[in-house]
Amino acid sequence: MDLLNTIGIGAVSCYALLSTAHKSMQTLYAQPKDQSSASEDFAFLPSVDIIVPCYNENPHTFSECLASIANQDYAGKLRVYVVDDGSANREKLERVHHTYAGDPRFDFILLRENVGKRKAQIAAIRGSSGDLVLNVDSDSTLASDVVTKLALKMQNPEIGAAMGQLTASNRNDTWLTRLIDMEYWLACNEERAAQARFGAVMCCCGPCAMYRRSALLSLLDQYESQFFRGKPSDFGEDRHLTILMLKAGFRTDYVPDAIAATVVPDRMGPYLRQQLRWARSTFRDTLLALRLLPGLDHYITLDVIGQNLGPLLLALAVLTGVLQVALTATVPLWTVMMIASMTMIRCAVAAVRARQLRFLVFSLHTPINLFFLLPMKAYALCTLSNSDWLSRSSPANKTSAGGEHPTTEASAGGTSGNATPLRRLNLARDSSTVTPAGVYSDD
Repeated sequence: MDLLNTIGIGAVSCYALLSTAHKSMQTLYAQPKDQSSASEDFAFLPSVDIIVPCYNENPHTFSECLASIANQDYAGKLRVYVVDDGSANREKLERVHHTYAGDPRFDFILLRENVGKRKAQIAAIRGSSGDLVLNVDSDSTLASDVVTKLALKMQNPEIGAAMGQLTASNRNDTWLTRLIDMEYWLACNEERAAQARFGAVMCCCGPCAMYRRSALLSLLDQYESQFFRGKPSDFGEDRHLTILMLKAGFRTDYVPDAIAATVVPDRMGPYLRQQLRWARSTFRDTLLALRLLPGLDHYITLDVIGQNLGPLLLALAVLTGVLQVALTATVPLWTVMMIASMTMIRCAVAAVRARQLRFLVFSLHTPINLFFLLPMKAYALCTLSNSDWLSRSSPANKTSAGGEHPTTEASAGGTSGNATPLRRLNLARDSSTVTPAGVYSDD
């Protein structure tokens, strides 16, 4: 029992030291940069293509997404490519399509079968031609100036990708959505903001991420054919594409005043399934990102260590604490006190930085992290080869004998010999549908 206590104290103490160093540096570097020298005018207005893949989306949510895109105040050329990825509820979604039938900026693509979010994105990207590409999830709504804000950031030719700030559009629905909204604020305004200081945002999140077309086209083949241990890897597309951008030598950035609201899980089951996908994606792409670290700032190395080693130390401390309680009926006070004090400090700092007292309640996220997310991450680490989306039919089940997904191309770009042909939607019904339930826009 003394051994358990020693291991627990050692693990939580190491976690406390690592976390203190990591979070202190993160808070320091996350402070807003001086933007006084940044240009507020465009030398020219780059054309922007907005890509919206959709699969079994709620029609009301989908309608709000397209309305927010249609209402963008961007003065340059804007084209919107909506890709229906074989939705089972296509008939209902087509009613939303009709709303924008007369808008020349909108182009609709119907896929005859479900091929996955990444393939749907690529189909539209290959058939579009804008200088910049903005990926938007079908359950997200954009503030009217998002395109302008992100395009302004992309004036710097060294930047290959930039993301906006994410909020939960259904924040007030449940206690869980309130916690997730705060979790998103911290992920954006602490983690991404600090990484952006060094031009190395490690994940430009899917709901709202802009890419430079010239850089994107050079990476599409790698992006389309991601494998892990010989199996196709299709989720975590945003993180993988960001890592590819960094690997190609481009900077990635974060624009805090480009606000995008997205629907988040309102129940623990969907939330944990989402987090399981994200954990697998993070572990997979961290292996790829390790090769980049020598060329990036030392803080990025600390950030990667803190995000990956920290949870393992905390999990070890919690495991030994649970065993100590079970075997000796004694509470590991040092572990409890360290975790509680660090939680209170983090929440207090967040409340001050955000100027919102609600972040004091984020302490309720700690038991979720300790007893649900940490075991889930351990499970993710042990099942990295599993590419099931969990909330939808996995494209991995549709691989050909050669192990690759059916290739699809936009009609403007032609098709390969084994391709599933696409066609532009002229508001005539495509009778082909698929039956799997679920959406993929929460990834």
